[in-house]
Amino acid sequence: MTERTQDTTPDALTDHTTGLPQPRRDTSGPQPAPYAAGIAMPPLDAWFHGQQSSEHLCMTAGLLIWFEGPPPSLSELRERVRRRWGVFPRLRLIPSTTSSASAWPRWTTGPEFDTAAHVTAGTEGRPATLEADTALLLARPLAPVRPPWQLHLLSSPGGFALLIRVHHALLDGTSMVTLLRSLLDASVAPLPGSGARRAHASSGPPTRRALTRALTDVLPKARPLPFHGPVDARRVVSFERVSRATLSAARDALPSGRASTNAVFLAATAAALRTAGLAGRWPRLPGVCATVPVDVRTAEDAGVLGNHYATIRVPLPTHRHPARRLAAVDSFTRRAALEGRAQAQALLVSRTRRRHGCLTDALGRYVASPLYSSLLCSSLATYSGPLALGTAPLVAMSLLPTLSTGHPLVVSMSLHDTDAVVAVMTDHHQRNLAPRLSGLIHDEIHALRL
Repeated sequence: MTERTQDTTPDALTDHTTGLPQPRRDTSGPQPAPYAAGIAMPPLDAWFHGQQSSEHLCMTAGLLIWFEGPPPSLSELRERVRRRWGVFPRLRLIPSTTSSASAWPRWTTGPEFDTAAHVTAGTEGRPATLEADTALLLARPLAPVRPPWQLHLLSSPGGFALLIRVHHALLDGTSMVTLLRSLLDASVAPLPGSGARRAHASSGPPTRRALTRALTDVLPKARPLPFHGPVDARRVVSFERVSRATLSAARDALPSGRASTNAVFLAATAAALRTAGLAGRWPRLPGVCATVPVDVRTAEDAGVLGNHYATIRVPLPTHRHPARRLAAVDSFTRRAALEGRAQAQALLVSRTRRRHGCLTDALGRYVASPLYSSLLCSSLATYSGPLALGTAPLVAMSLLPTLSTGHPLVVSMSLHDTDAVVAVMTDHHQRNLAPRLSGLIHDEIHALRL
């Protein structure tokens, strides 16, 4: 199969002072390395860096991708990575080390990355399953001596799997999908409008009302749940496949119109919490509230790598009627409303001073706590049509976000082409919740279609 070159110039289109995408500029000639002398991390990068440095949490996130067919050789995979990812300056960044824990972290540019160090096969000890392989790798912090990312070639029944593993300070989930698409071959043209579905058109700067709302949104709205507590050093992950036909039928369960896939996922998650007895009934406390990342890239800058999103809190209704739950979540998560709030929040975060202080550090601890969010939820899609690595088609993928302070459980749903994958990751102490919740969410999506 002939390999196609990729347009990777959008990776250079970020204002690294604010961390927000900037207008496209001329990239026809050689471009200087953006971090050659080192620069202060944008606030979101610095927050994730600090979570691992000061809170002693492993902030390794992942994207697991399943393929059916023969795997590439390790040398072939390394050569493909060198050619297709070597043009992304972001993948050369290294967090600088300082003698003071109070110093604001900085990015510096390393030399061209070493594919032998970054692209590996299998894991030591060979756990029995792909889930165990993945959990083991996601529990390992990435070494600070090189750019904090790796690509792992893993065994999987009927084919093979790739795991993109990154420090969250370096890349968000959308960035990992961008890398995935650039690594693989598309057998057909992208789906019509796929770029618009991944990133929205800019509607101008946020209004004063939107900025005020973003400020007030910091107030407590979430209910702590029974599983909240310290996060240990081990990970457990469980997956459930959901067919596109089932997901489509669940979207049609909305009494008026058609719900978004994200609304179906969140409504099913709310129902699963109720069924598992985890939502509780405390009328004097706030309700169950999920934190949901919303991409703030514009359509022109959809390929920019880094952390470019805002986290919006979404109430998860836990009453009994499935259609009512779905309607409530869908109304709150309509794209236009979420994007306005996300852009305002991203602007406020980008204006944060690049230095530690009592107020900013306390705010960072609060937004990572169960008082700010009851549950961490993420959804992601490729919107690419069929993709393949050589002769092996991509059949499914799963985003695996990091756990956070006081949050030993995270839930995600990822879509590619025909199927979706629901994933639940926990620490070892809450290991029994991973298969239980993933199974319940799967069942609740099926229940919506009835």
